Amino acid sequence: MQNRAGFNTLEGDAFQVSEYEMRVRRLRLRFDGFVGNPRFQYYIQLAFSKADLDLETGLIAQPVRDAILYYFVNENFYLGFGQSKLPGNRQRVISSGNLQFADRSTANAIFTLDRDFGLFLYKTIPFQNQSILQLKGVISTGDGRNASAINDGLAYTGRLEFLPFGRFTNSGDYSEGDFEFEPNPKLAIGVTYSENQKATRTGGQLGQELFESRNMNSFIVDGTYKHLGYAVLAEYFHRASEDPVTTNAMGDIRYVLVGWGINTQVSKMLDRKNELAVRYSSVHPNANITQFQERVDEALLGFTHYVNGHRIKVQVNLGYKWLEGLARFENTGNSWTGMFQVEFGI
Repeated sequence: MQNRAGFNTLEGDAFQVSEYEMRVRRLRLRFDGFVGNPRFQYYIQLAFSKADLDLETGLIAQPVRDAILYYFVNENFYLGFGQSKLPGNRQRVISSGNLQFADRSTANAIFTLDRDFGLFLYKTIPFQNQSILQLKGVISTGDGRNASAINDGLAYTGRLEFLPFGRFTNSGDYSEGDFEFEPNPKLAIGVTYSENQKATRTGGQLGQELFESRNMNSFIVDGTYKHLGYAVLAEYFHRASEDPVTTNAMGDIRYVLVGWGINTQVSKMLDRKNELAVRYSSVHPNANITQFQERVDEALLGFTHYVNGHRIKVQVNLGYKWLEGLARFENTGNSWTGMFQVEFGI
């Protein structure tokens, strides 16, 4: 459960609140285990808050987030069939319960792959020097969670991850911040490529429905480094489509979110309970959609008090957003944001 209260200002140079945000951001139930044989496992996640129900593409609530069956061939190879997160950018795959800010970055919101239904394959290759190579591949519908049969297009996603110094403590490569105080340097580097054929939504698996289907491809590079309470997360996104703009008979326009973006986060555990973090994120749309989509930059300062690790924590964020690369406070469209959030998990 994530309960929050926040604000956004109307302008960057006049501290006048334009809106307050007070709501349950996330409320979820998660189940996992095995039936009969430990090789056959399941993972189910249901969501109940308004923000989690994917209402942007229709009036039908979508409470099913994950519903996937796994078969473990051995400790280094397993398959999945069902609905789950695609192996896209690192921050998206990190659980919302393991974030060091109240929300993921602006770049993630535009360019992430998100969830889809399909066949998942995961292979881990350990080396004698403790380094690890992970291979991840998915063939999926390309239309996001709980999608109906729309066309004969599919999405093909592949990811490589390399951990040159071995595994992180408690899977820390998929948890933000160095809560474990890694005694030795740990590094993970990932590369993802996804080809989505005949996609029907502006972001592939996310966004409003396009008026015509489009082919799109996404390229992502990310990495994380942790040592002695310090942590760095960095991500680069690129999405392309040959003809991103679609129109209907009324002249309305919807477009594929093409362009590139970055997200960087640096944090320091002040002690075992308190953390300070900073973020810079930027979205740069391609020239053929700049008349509809503005460049957005975001800087954020965050403080987290961990009561019981990532499961129970209190977060405070203060951020500044500016448009078209014009960071001066008086520029039109620039604004401040603040957020207080309490997370309670089991």
